[in-house]
Amino acid sequence: MAATKRVTVTTLQKMKEQNEPIAMVTAYDAPSAAVAEAGGADVLLVGDSLGMVVLGYDSTVPVTMEEMTHHTKAVSRKSQRALVVTDLPFLTAHLQKDEVLKAAARLLQEGGAQAVKVEGAHAVLSGIEACVAAGIPVMGHIGLTPQSVHQLGGYRIQGKDSETAQRLLEEAQTLEAAGVFALVLECVPEELAQRISQELTIPTIGIGAGRGCDGQVLVYHDLLGYGSGGRVPSFVKTYASIGEAARQGVHSFVEEVKSGRFPTEEHVFRLDPAVMEGLYGGRTSDGSDL
Repeated sequence: MAATKRVTVTTLQKMKEQNEPIAMVTAYDAPSAAVAEAGGADVLLVGDSLGMVVLGYDSTVPVTMEEMTHHTKAVSRKSQRALVVTDLPFLTAHLQKDEVLKAAARLLQEGGAQAVKVEGAHAVLSGIEACVAAGIPVMGHIGLTPQSVHQLGGYRIQGKDSETAQRLLEEAQTLEAAGVFALVLECVPEELAQRISQELTIPTIGIGAGRGCDGQVLVYHDLLGYGSGGRVPSFVKTYASIGEAARQGVHSFVEEVKSGRFPTEEHVFRLDPAVMEGLYGGRTSDGSDL
């Protein structure tokens, strides 16, 4: 069997140049990584969204380096083709650049990722430049940046007026100059995302950013309708209803246990009658009296 060729940052650049859309899916553990990769995803993003989707936090803010490393390990074990990118968690990219380097290096060396993603622009520029200079690929992320949700006043569309739209365009250009290999645009108007995508030579990957980006990303649990709970964002398309199937499966199991219909004959193991006689009939397994 021929070896699987790994998607790299160079692959993504060529995809942009050839107008081939990039498909990125979040993955948080080995099963989701295996499913997403088997489905053909080009990039697996170990997003700090795992805090909300998998760990039950109210936001991404509580997610730690230990948690990101742990989940990145699980994803990287199952990835043979897709580029594995993992988030630097809350505030990490704002530390001194030596600390940013250590954190990014840990996610690559210990976690097995091939790149890191950093939210923000000017405030995290020194850390991004340090990582790039050290040979660590960095994916940028602007627009709605969930780690800054409290400062932004909630999960709101960004770049709706001329001032903020201009700021986002300038941030995108600054990040490209700093050496990021791709840029996530989250919750920005389609026209602005398209303009940014046209201005940059690096790929853009949109989430709630319309059709003009070079690629798209969705959260694994959202696109599969699996345990995401609550209101699904309007920019999400659900391609399967795994959550409903799972709930029905559990309901059927519980009902059969309570009614005595599970387990049946096909689900049990049998003991040799002689062994049973030895246990309960006063004889040993060879038939002699105890």
